[in-house]
Amino acid sequence: MSLNLATVLREAAGRYPDRPALIAGERTLAYREVDAAARRLAGSLAALGLARGEHVALLLPNVPEFTVAYFACHLAGLVVVPLNVMLKADEVAYHLLDSDSVALIVWHELIEQLGDGPARVPACRLRIVAGGAVSSHEGAHSFDVLVASGAPVDELPDTAPDDTAVLLYTSGTTGQPKGAELTHFNLMFNADMAARVHAVDETSVALAVLPLFHSFGQTVIQNATFLRGGTVVLLPRFDVKAAFENIVRHRVTFFAGVPTMYFGLLHHSEAAHYDLSSLKICASGGAPMPVDVMRRFDENYGANILEGYGLSETSPLASVNPRERVKKPGSIGQPIWGVQFRLVADDGRVIVEPAVPGEIHIKGHNVMKGYYKRPVATAEAIQGGWFRTGDVATRDDDGYYFIVDRKKDMVLSGGYNVYPREIEEVLYRHAAVGEAAVIGVPHEALGEVVVAVIALKPGAQAAAHEFVAFCKERLAAYKCPREVRFVEALPKGPTGKILKRALRGNW
Repeated sequence: MSLNLATVLREAAGRYPDRPALIAGERTLAYREVDAAARRLAGSLAALGLARGEHVALLLPNVPEFTVAYFACHLAGLVVVPLNVMLKADEVAYHLLDSDSVALIVWHELIEQLGDGPARVPACRLRIVAGGAVSSHEGAHSFDVLVASGAPVDELPDTAPDDTAVLLYTSGTTGQPKGAELTHFNLMFNADMAARVHAVDETSVALAVLPLFHSFGQTVIQNATFLRGGTVVLLPRFDVKAAFENIVRHRVTFFAGVPTMYFGLLHHSEAAHYDLSSLKICASGGAPMPVDVMRRFDENYGANILEGYGLSETSPLASVNPRERVKKPGSIGQPIWGVQFRLVADDGRVIVEPAVPGEIHIKGHNVMKGYYKRPVATAEAIQGGWFRTGDVATRDDDGYYFIVDRKKDMVLSGGYNVYPREIEEVLYRHAAVGEAAVIGVPHEALGEVVVAVIALKPGAQAAAHEFVAFCKERLAAYKCPREVRFVEALPKGPTGKILKRALRGNW
């Protein structure tokens, strides 16, 4: 049996060749144009010596080149490794090395930001620059030239449903990010489920403000909309006024965002000047949606925000408030079709009674194959087919789930997952740091902000801004502390473990 995610584009191009597939500013690409570009780029990638099953990293913002490269890789039988465009040199080098990427397709404006990161990974032998000239980048290929000159790939490769299609990097409290292996079947089926629950069809116009390198934007916006033959309007970064203008100009019907985006749209000083009556369905995820923000947004704009839940490891959609049944603000809804949830107590007991908290375990077609090259981590995360999320929830009598806590220390800031251990390891590289702990502190607009609590070495002196600057040189901006506080010593338990609960209690 063969299955390939590029079927999504091929079928849409066959059914709706002249329908707008992508709109980016003044650029509009029909489905036949996106399909032709992807097939030619796939031919060029093969001609450059890339072999089926090899890994290609994409460092691209929300531009048409992302979508073209994404489907071109699938057409060539290659595994896509989408990377966060905020990553710096050390982070990029780590991701390229860990993922065994043999090629990097990068947006021209990001090259300076990467520094020598790619050069540290000799196995990543190809550089392809998109959106600009490559004359100053020795050995690099032009994305546009490869698209224009490639011999089109006419047939889909016979990839199996369980072959890895995308290697999506996530992280945890134990340290470095891990690559979640998502299969062609995972992503195809999850896109179909996303389209079903959000009523996406060929008339839909979806606004992509969520980054396509993230599973939420990739599956729920790009893939789900393409699967139904709708139109995707691309914004490289979220800007409230630009979002308003694009919704109005293109009569956007489907919007997906994290709670901070809804907060921004709701509180913008010129919000009343925009007619958002075209919106039919909105999706929210990535962080808990404040009930008051949901209620006011729905009332002000006549929209219907459906809050859902998922993780990179679940492709990502796992549950959502059902469109055709009652919506419960504050709930992540019910598991999507074919997916099971169970709540498990600390002692391993499966909780059957309502209103009792337990860790969410997920089983279904959306659960990843595992973590790339990490059999131990995979075995810890997936047991008996059940993926252990680390999130604690309750279930009511109607089968709706409510997140109440996280076992992990992950911070959810502005829709981004921030993992304290990664930041702490950077802080410990500073000569003045004796002890460091990073926590999330509640914030009205961002959900949480990153705060570093530091105990200096005896006799050491340093100001808060020095640590912020130190982190900014080594980490993506969204990971850097918004605030630094100093203490004599960090609170610890009997085993010497730092008690982050005690630190959070001070805010």
